[in-house]
Amino acid sequence: MKKLLLASAVAAGLGIGTTGSAMADRIALVVSTLNNPFFVTLQEGAQQKAEELGHELIVLDSGNDAARELSNVEDALSRDIDLLMMNPTDSDAAVSGVRSANARDVPVITLDRSANGGNVASHIASDNVAGGKLAGEFVVEQLGGEGKVVQLEGVPGASATRDRGEGFTTAIDNAEGVELVASQPANFNRTEGLNVMENLLQAHPEIDAVFAQNDEMALGAQRALAASGKEDMVLVGFDGTDAGIQAVENGQMAATVAQQPARIGELGVVTADKLLKGESVEDNIPVPLKLITAE
Repeated sequence: MKKLLLASAVAAGLGIGTTGSAMADRIALVVSTLNNPFFVTLQEGAQQKAEELGHELIVLDSGNDAARELSNVEDALSRDIDLLMMNPTDSDAAVSGVRSANARDVPVITLDRSANGGNVASHIASDNVAGGKLAGEFVVEQLGGEGKVVQLEGVPGASATRDRGEGFTTAIDNAEGVELVASQPANFNRTEGLNVMENLLQAHPEIDAVFAQNDEMALGAQRALAASGKEDMVLVGFDGTDAGIQAVENGQMAATVAQQPARIGELGVVTADKLLKGESVEDNIPVPLKLITAE
């Protein structure tokens, strides 16, 4: 059997953990960050499926650093891997890693975030444009078609940031009475979500709703809203993490657009398994989304 290495990034990209026997297939998955519950769940889904299918899994954490990501890719390639899985930190920066794998005839699969160049065998992700639009339409409905909205964006350059923003602004632009008054990055981070939300509340005290492009930023924003006495404001997150869904159940968030990170990780390994067996795979494999509300 060909060797296959699943490389998913582990803390600071310094350690590598493996499962399986020496004769197990090898896949390499390099993940953007494990300092985010969404990507931890994605990695766990990949880990479980790799063990089930008898593959070896190595995890490399890029820590949201494009330079570290490229270093992780080169490290993985030096281990004579047969397939590389990437969850890019930045869709443009990821091109270098994809092309490095291409140069060694190592197939590449991207998860959740795409790469803007190179040869990628398959991309597995939710439809982030549709998810952003779903969030925007929910906000418009909650506001009765009239109000002022702000958006907390993810990591600049990431395809998820671009696509969720595109879908959300499309929905807002289609509502004549709803205005997007500000949109600022908070890098998919809870602390930055808190800080950015505090600044936005000072600059735009009249806002009626907030869309955060992931649940971590939404939870940070919720703290800022509660501290300012505006905890009843319409707040929508994205990802459907356990903490995000709990916040919806508790009435701290109005909704979250739920992805299935474990399923993305599982499908990544299933797709890798097919490729390594010489089977054909789809260029794009969608993972369903749904809006989670208190109801």
